[in-house]
Amino acid sequence: MRGLAVRLSLIWFAPLLLALGPACSAAPLEVYGQLPAIERAAISADGHRLALISNDGDAQVVSVRTVDDPKTLMSLRTRSGKLRGLRWVGADDLLITASFTGTFPDVFSPRTEWAEVIDINVKAGTKMNLLGGAQNAIPATIGEPRIRYLNGKPFAFVQACYFVNDEGRISLFRVDLTTGETAVVAVGAPDTDGWLVSSNGAPIAESRYDATGAAWSLLVRRGSAWRIADQGASDYGDNGILGLGRDGRSVMIGAEKGGQNVLLEMAPTADHWNAPLPVPDEQNLINDPADERLIGYHALTGEIEKYVFFDGADQARWDAVARAFPGARVTLSGLTADHQKLLIEVESRTEAPVYAVVDAATHNVSPVGAVYSNLAPQDISPVSAISYAAADGLPLTGYLTLPRGRDPKGLPLVVFPHGGPAARDEPGFDWWAQAMASRGYAVLQVNYRGSDGFGDKFLAAGFGQWGRKMQTDLSDGVRYLAAQGTIDPKRVCIVGASYGGYAALAGATLDPGVYRCAVDVSGISDMRRFVDWSARQSSVASRRYWTRYIGASGPNDPVFDQVSPAKQIGALSAPILLIHGKDDTVVPFEQSQIMADALKKAGKPYDFVILNHEDHWLSHSDTRLQMLRATMDFLAKNNPAE
Repeated sequence: MRGLAVRLSLIWFAPLLLALGPACSAAPLEVYGQLPAIERAAISADGHRLALISNDGDAQVVSVRTVDDPKTLMSLRTRSGKLRGLRWVGADDLLITASFTGTFPDVFSPRTEWAEVIDINVKAGTKMNLLGGAQNAIPATIGEPRIRYLNGKPFAFVQACYFVNDEGRISLFRVDLTTGETAVVAVGAPDTDGWLVSSNGAPIAESRYDATGAAWSLLVRRGSAWRIADQGASDYGDNGILGLGRDGRSVMIGAEKGGQNVLLEMAPTADHWNAPLPVPDEQNLINDPADERLIGYHALTGEIEKYVFFDGADQARWDAVARAFPGARVTLSGLTADHQKLLIEVESRTEAPVYAVVDAATHNVSPVGAVYSNLAPQDISPVSAISYAAADGLPLTGYLTLPRGRDPKGLPLVVFPHGGPAARDEPGFDWWAQAMASRGYAVLQVNYRGSDGFGDKFLAAGFGQWGRKMQTDLSDGVRYLAAQGTIDPKRVCIVGASYGGYAALAGATLDPGVYRCAVDVSGISDMRRFVDWSARQSSVASRRYWTRYIGASGPNDPVFDQVSPAKQIGALSAPILLIHGKDDTVVPFEQSQIMADALKKAGKPYDFVILNHEDHWLSHSDTRLQMLRATMDFLAKNNPAE
């Protein structure tokens, strides 16, 4: 299978041979910039079928095949929407989550990214929208469907906006996946924001959040009565119903206790929470594919990555799989109802990822395909973890990608900060960083203060540090690499998207003299305008969140202008490239237009690339490649690698 970039070195599994192309120079930018050949993969509960989302030019293709035979059994090609999720229900039903940018006619709603879930019955060849039969509701799902089996039949429980006297409320719908019959199970209160259903399909928990009053409450059902199980003040949102606990009956939420993120479980008949489970990252919970009970979690804390399963047999099975790929990063993408077959993604820090199915019972490995099918090992630059201290002594970590085949001395550097900012860079393949490294640049990705995944204290260290220490954490990395002799401090540019785009603009305006050029993709330039827009789009809780992060005392605090690149043009000393998608609903397109207008008025050098029909996530292949080509041309002009 030409193009599978990871050589799967097996210890106790059957050998898996992956043919690789001949050595050559770095791949064309199109190979890095196009969407992945395999975007997502899912394995059916019985372990016989695979579903794949692949990209073919401007279209996305959903295909179904068996695990042991790459021959396609069914395919669906679409040019509308963006496919975001893939999940099997049993052996025959395939749930596909798609999103689209827009508003709903006759409904007052902001322009945003809406999601819909389509059920494909592979056996019958039928297709239906899960909310296609809902009345008085917006046909868009909120959150992931919960699957329950009632009398042996699969049902999807879906949250959506249901109208009561012209007031939209987050309510719970039940959809029979066999007949398509849709019913309202529970109608939410004005401040309801989430539901949980039991294994028998009855609603057992309801979360409410009063954004104006900054108060959260959790209601649980005992018999026919509802009671408040927990409540408290919360400036930024609820404590979130995460699903069923380990016993398949308990209500589970995420919370912060003693400075640590934990999971809390409460049985339906109990009056108190069980002892907390210390799960570092609640977004990486592992649920049983049959009944959705919690069976484990995946944590990446600092640089320590681990999978924890509560059942000893599951843990032993996973440990054996991980040992079979020494030196590689192995992540779990799915498993079967009996937990015997695991769909995994394997990559090393010098090779691109590949999907495979491991049969723990037979010790066989079946290759599925490469995520980037046209990248060979010689197209991948080595990535290593680095650590250094910020100017104030705070320990920082990150990743350094060095261009393959070049002496790591005096290299040109691209600083590449992640978005969020409450996110993080992870070890593993990054198509954008790899593209820049393939053209001769060292690439530095820093988990600056305010990043997630390093503890609450590290996250809180970013509060009030936009444009300040969050920014100098990046330039401290430049100075560290210069002191090591790895990079040439006179040949440094900064490239970023979202918050990373803000950091690129701030690097050129608030931390001048470090960068020869800056590329901002969908970044924020005017903080006050952005926070006002965000509050209008969602709620006052959004204003409180951003005000805290920025370190402002209120909407009129001058700090907004002090950390806004569009208000600090006078200090600019480097050319800027602005790139923004017209369909961006996370950072509005006007933020780049504001920056462009300010640069033009001040007579400063800049270029502005508009990505038509593109969203915040560069979801389309043509505009992603347009962005990458513009970025690399700009870097070559202002900071040539040779």
